[in-house]
Amino acid sequence: MRRATENENMREETSKNIGTPKRYYFVDEAGDGVLFDRKGRVPIGKQGCSRFFILGLLDVSNPKLLEQSLNELRQRLLSDPYFHGVPSMHPDGKKTARAFHATDDIPEVRRDVFKMLSGLDLRFFAVVRDKWKVLDYVRQRNQTDASYRYNPNELYDYLVRNLFRDRLQRDDEYVIQFAKRGKSDRTAALLKALESARRRFAERWGKTSNAPIKVIPCSSQESAGLQAVDYFLWSLQRLYERREDRFLNLLWPAVRLVRDLDDTRTNKYGEYYTQKKPLSLAALKP
Repeated sequence: MRRATENENMREETSKNIGTPKRYYFVDEAGDGVLFDRKGRVPIGKQGCSRFFILGLLDVSNPKLLEQSLNELRQRLLSDPYFHGVPSMHPDGKKTARAFHATDDIPEVRRDVFKMLSGLDLRFFAVVRDKWKVLDYVRQRNQTDASYRYNPNELYDYLVRNLFRDRLQRDDEYVIQFAKRGKSDRTAALLKALESARRRFAERWGKTSNAPIKVIPCSSQESAGLQAVDYFLWSLQRLYERREDRFLNLLWPAVRLVRDLDDTRTNKYGEYYTQKKPLSLAALKP
């Protein structure tokens, strides 16, 4: 049953992506991978520590058009007298005046960004983990291996492999921009996770690919694609963390797959939300 369901989901979500010479992906996260504070306590779900960790991927058919659209929107907003005096719109504030970021942008700005994104050719994919379930795994592993120590990068790389497991087989080249995470350079680790995802796909489905993969760590100020995927992730996070779905509803036509790995009410491998099975507040487990 599991194999049949995964076959169906894979065909549904990949058949719409016609192979191209070069594919552009933009990857960012929502929430954090923190399970323990410095004193070993568990802060999950408390102030400053998310309950869920989400990794999202935005497939952009025309990055130049996206960049142009966001830049034009930003300039129009900055020249609007209505926004004069708004701190986030001031260049010295290093926020909306330099890059769109849903958390920093005021509601009027967010509304225009949502409207602009809904009119572009974008495809969004995401993987969601409940950190309480991750904590259960870590504790069980500690019982069998006293030397094991959890690292948030472990969770991040696991979700990279999951997110890209069927996204690296159809095109001639892949350019993947990852949002920078801290000061360390994790390019090699990300490439390893991507190659692992592609290798596992080949082992399971018998379809190999040697298309080059270029990993580019970026800040959101350097990448319109990362600014766009941030809005998708913010909307998805609002649903999971605050049980508010109106923002995700605005972008849902561009969503191709959200996989909730820890919602095992029906299937032990999680839930798949697609255009045929939309994700909504009513669909989430209590």
